Amino acid sequence: MAGGRHHHGRRTRLQTNVGQALCGAYRRNARICANVLDIGVVSTPQLYFAAFHEEPHGSVIITGSHNPGPDNGFKMLRGKSSIYGDEIRSLRERIEKSDFRESETPGELSEKDLSQDYLDYAISTLTMGKTKLKVVVDAGNGTGGPMALRLYERLGVEIVPLYCEMDGNFPNHHPDPTVEENLEDLKRAVAEHGADLGIALDGDADRIGAIDGRGRVLWGDQLLIIFGRALLKEVPGATIIGEVKCSQSLYDELNAAGGNAIMSKVGHSLIKAKMKEENALLAGEMSGHIFFKHRFLGFDDGVYAGARLLEILSNSNSSLAQLYDTLPAMVNTPEIRVECPDEIKFEVVAKVTAAMKSHEQVQSVIDVDGVRANFGDGWGLVRASNTQPSLVMRCEAETSSRLADIRSILESAIAEARASQ
Repeated sequence: MAGGRHHHGRRTRLQTNVGQALCGAYRRNARICANVLDIGVVSTPQLYFAAFHEEPHGSVIITGSHNPGPDNGFKMLRGKSSIYGDEIRSLRERIEKSDFRESETPGELSEKDLSQDYLDYAISTLTMGKTKLKVVVDAGNGTGGPMALRLYERLGVEIVPLYCEMDGNFPNHHPDPTVEENLEDLKRAVAEHGADLGIALDGDADRIGAIDGRGRVLWGDQLLIIFGRALLKEVPGATIIGEVKCSQSLYDELNAAGGNAIMSKVGHSLIKAKMKEENALLAGEMSGHIFFKHRFLGFDDGVYAGARLLEILSNSNSSLAQLYDTLPAMVNTPEIRVECPDEIKFEVVAKVTAAMKSHEQVQSVIDVDGVRANFGDGWGLVRASNTQPSLVMRCEAETSSRLADIRSILESAIAEARASQ
């Protein structure tokens, strides 16, 4: 069990007492008893690491992730695997029915700091080269700052810390590196300090953002190309997973480099499951979730992904800005959210899918997660959000004018689908 929301790095009353509350609940009900290990205020990846290191039956972290400060929720594991979808619904049903295993043995609460174990394990997987680096680390006052500073210092990197003190009020900017305005301070700091790059983390540090030395943002699919190229030099033919929002250039580049690039549904739990199914060594999302099974444990970890980026650069004669210049130049939209009630969003997507399959300009359709329509010189995606009453749209094309055409086609299809509801 771990806690993710906090104030100035100290445990909140909620986080401090949650383990005791759980044990108390177990003791009050003779039918449900469990031992609780409290690992403190940590990042979500540190909880995932604890699941591998301690091998508990289950794990849970209290976290609002990259959402606004007042938000809280739970990320849960059974063994080493995330539970989601039907498993969560099944758990709710068991709770409502009080369907618990009986035990007369009272539960116990203990505390353990696993930060050094995590640090030592991460270091054991990394081999730094001779190129010296300066990096600005913007943790957004989330839980990843302290560990990022410790890990990158061990790697021999010169660090400029920015908002690395934990503060759940997030006084400087919102901790979501997928929104470019949240990276403005990082861009300024990289320029002011003459740093080689900047690394940004979200609130619970399972996502990474990056800035090159010229202040340009590298999005999740661009980072995945860089990581994938490096991986394929070590493991030719490796399977690498992206998701439906990723640029087509990701799949083209990694396949051309000798990899097996596969498209997955969006969602960290779904991607972890796909990695196991395909025996993939690397996966990533546009949102900055990067999963390394190669030399690591297969979960999404922004701090560790940052370390792998530093490792690549330290062993290269090219800066991150120079690597950026090797990436394919495509014209694309950011992730666009279109409000749509939960009760109709899947039906709207189904109707858009049908429209795209019959559209005269569409060459092919991928419907692994919503609809991704291939127009030959670009593509457009419409899918139902996993977490909000909205549709998610993204488009990519070879030119700005063609991008506008594709976006207009999708928007018209959405409007027609909604009007028919």
